[in-house]
Amino acid sequence: MVHGPLATVDPEIHQAIVAERQRQNQGLELIASENFVSRAVLEATGSVLTNKYAEGYPGRRYYGGCENVDTVERLARSRARKLFGAEHANVQPHSGSSANMAVYFSALQPGDKLMGMELSSGGHLTHGHPLSYSGRDFEVVAYGVDRDSERIDYDAVARLARQERPKMIVAGASAYSREIDFERFRAIADEVEALLMVDMAHIAGLVAAGIHPSPVPHADYVTSTTHKTLRGPRSGLILCRKVHRAAVNRAVFPGLQGGPLMHVIAAKAVAFKEALSPSFVEYQKQLVANARRLANGLADRGLRIVSGGTDNHLLLVDVTSIGLTGKVAEEALEAAGITANKNTIPYDENPPMIASGVRLGTAALTTREMGEAQMDSIGEMIFEVLKAPESESVQRAIRGRVEELCAEFPLYDWQ
Repeated sequence: MVHGPLATVDPEIHQAIVAERQRQNQGLELIASENFVSRAVLEATGSVLTNKYAEGYPGRRYYGGCENVDTVERLARSRARKLFGAEHANVQPHSGSSANMAVYFSALQPGDKLMGMELSSGGHLTHGHPLSYSGRDFEVVAYGVDRDSERIDYDAVARLARQERPKMIVAGASAYSREIDFERFRAIADEVEALLMVDMAHIAGLVAAGIHPSPVPHADYVTSTTHKTLRGPRSGLILCRKVHRAAVNRAVFPGLQGGPLMHVIAAKAVAFKEALSPSFVEYQKQLVANARRLANGLADRGLRIVSGGTDNHLLLVDVTSIGLTGKVAEEALEAAGITANKNTIPYDENPPMIASGVRLGTAALTTREMGEAQMDSIGEMIFEVLKAPESESVQRAIRGRVEELCAEFPLYDWQ
């Protein structure tokens, strides 16, 4: 075995990690699906639990020596149930996509009809997009948003469900900034005798804090990532009713995965404990306040905000309102030290790799303890860059301002 610190054993990888830490420290992270974990979550993720194979579930493993990882997984499951008020939690999925896959495979047969939100309206690849397994393995019916309000039209969803009679309806989104009415989705599903799955990956932290209505009382299954607003490691989670527990567990293991990533499950347990604290509720409140302040600041400067605003942590900006594409906007912002992602908007005429919008999120900035005053400054900087997307001098000037702001709110300064 090679011994020694990473810098000695593999200086190239070490340097890449150092450079990434510097990038995170010195830039403004506005990608809505990203966040910064705590030191405790980092420590758990990098722990010796990575060495342990633990196929199976606590008390029923296929390997010996699992008494400690059994403790870890039981804690993660019990904390997840407590956090969300769920009857059952499976904490083994490696990602949100694999969590969705496990639910589909536990309840559906290939060719069954799946009804989910189309990608351009704010849905996710795994909600039935043809390039995803979800679109390949199932017959997909997609619902969108109203063209004028750019919000979910629940009456239209109900009409479509009555017409198509799907086996499962999927609610949830990856780029939808408005509150979702899960109770209405339940009523629609019941009317057509469909199962209801909610993918709350983006809003899980808001749900945990009581800022967004919970899907758990209404859905048969709830899936999520554990990063984003939940501020844990990059991984997945399934919550479900007890009646579905055995089928979901079998779909995860041995259906889709072998040994779980016990170091990541430990990090999830830590994140769930952090999310049970009163300070996490205050964090979520500030996160939403920051998103609204940023949206208002950009709108005041003439940028069109899709659906007119936000109820959660993200906002979708239609940059065609100032003559740009999402691709151009993303590249210009990144050159100025502001990381965002191009994103389609409802009824987008541009392809996804060009897109007409930019998706912005405030989770990571709020973790750095930035508040509404900083959102005012950031909105101004974003607008200055987008006004002159080809100006290197503007990008340099804004990058300098970005670095000054980030220095006031240091990240991982203990490393």
